[in-house]
Amino acid sequence: MTVVTRFAPSPTGLLHLGHAYSALLSHDAARAAGGRFLLRVEDIDRARCREEFVTAIDDDLGWLGLDWERPVRRQSAHMADYQAALDRLDAMGLLYPCFLSRRELDAALSAPHHRPMMGPEGPVVVDADRLLPEAERAARLAAGEPYALRLRMRDAVARAGALTWHDDGHGRQTADPAAFGDVVLARKDTPASYHLAVTVDDALQGVTLVVRGEDLFQATHVHRLLQALLDLPTPRYRHHRLLTDPEGRRYAKRDRSLTLRALREAGGTPSEIRAMIGL
Repeated sequence: MTVVTRFAPSPTGLLHLGHAYSALLSHDAARAAGGRFLLRVEDIDRARCREEFVTAIDDDLGWLGLDWERPVRRQSAHMADYQAALDRLDAMGLLYPCFLSRRELDAALSAPHHRPMMGPEGPVVVDADRLLPEAERAARLAAGEPYALRLRMRDAVARAGALTWHDDGHGRQTADPAAFGDVVLARKDTPASYHLAVTVDDALQGVTLVVRGEDLFQATHVHRLLQALLDLPTPRYRHHRLLTDPEGRRYAKRDRSLTLRALREAGGTPSEIRAMIGL
């Protein structure tokens, strides 16, 4: 099987050293196996994504010496793919509209009489639609109020059954998506969530090895469930360490002095970048 990897940044800022590390790992894994390396622009969030950063991504990766297949897939041009996935899940009876804001949900979950389900990062949302009376839900829906589409996790897990996935660093994993509650798969202002879009994209692009940061390790439990529900292939995963500065802070887009553009303008070279990040 041909190895197909991808690097999938969001154009909300300039690429930094952490991005370079992930992109180079993905690129090098494909080239070492005689495979294919893809670039994908995850630009669904139109409020935060900017075209100038799309151009900067192309410039920075080209300067690093990476080459990738074209045309580049841009999520904003493929909303029909995500809607088709949502329609399929809805036809299974696995989606429901949630009208409550994050603040309202937090208040409901912390109410004295409520015993929330706990996930890896605290209380998780379960059956959020039932926090409102049925008549109120119907009235809000009829009025066209915005809502989030959530996955009814309990029913989804029951339908999918036991699931596993493989991580190169951690071996065989047993998927536990139920621990994350009823995850959001779409909102009015963002018609597809990260969970949904990345799962659909990886399948449509034939990605066989997902190389990404260990901060997304837990998300793979949800992605594995969506793959099963939508009859999509399961790639292999490789979750790499996150780069940090001398104070132990993760590199972020706010670190302007450590963006690839700044390092390049300061006279840095691609080989020096590789040395800085340990490649």
